[in-house]
Amino acid sequence: MPEKTVNNILGVDPSLKPREPITTEVFADEAFFDSTKYIATFSAHVKVSDPRFNLQSDKLTIYVSKGANQGLEKAVAEGNVGVVRDRPDPNGGAATRAVGRSESATYIASTGEVELKGSPRVQQGVNTHVATSPDTVMIINQNGQLTTHGPSRTDIRQEPNNIEKKTEASPGQ
Repeated sequence: MPEKTVNNILGVDPSLKPREPITTEVFADEAFFDSTKYIATFSAHVKVSDPRFNLQSDKLTIYVSKGANQGLEKAVAEGNVGVVRDRPDPNGGAATRAVGRSESATYIASTGEVELKGSPRVQQGVNTHVATSPDTVMIINQNGQLTTHGPSRTDIRQEPNNIEKKTEASPGQ
C-alpha cells in the first residue's frame, strides 16, 4: 500500500506540553461509568474541550489503566468524528487551524498516536489530505507527522500572487 507522510498536521506543539494539570471537559447527553472495568462511555452530542484540541463525536469511550499509576490508556471516538486544533505560529503570526474528520478516531496515550478510520480527511489551512477509500487509515503521531496507509489524495492549494510586475518602457520607444 502507498504510504505518505506529511509533517505538522494535528500534531503536538511542544509549548503545549503539560507543566501542570490539564482539565479536559467532556459534555454529552448521556454518560455511563463502569468502575470495575475502568471504562467511561459518553454518548449523544459528545463534545470534548481541552486546551490542546476540541473534539466532537456521537460516542466516546475512555479506557483508564488499572493499578497504582491510573491514567488514560486510550480513548475511542465513534460516529461523525471531528477534531479541531489551532496551532500558534512560532513567528507570532496567525494560528494555523487543523481539522480532522473520520468515522472513528482512537488515541493511544502511551504512544501519543491518533488513528483515524472510516474515510478520514485532514485539512491544515487550505491544504487537504483525503482518503480515496473508506478502508484508508491515517495515523498522526505525537510529533505532528501524518502517515497514511491506503489510497489517498492530497490537494495543495496555492493562492495567486497579486503583485503586479511593473514594466518600464525601453529607451527609443
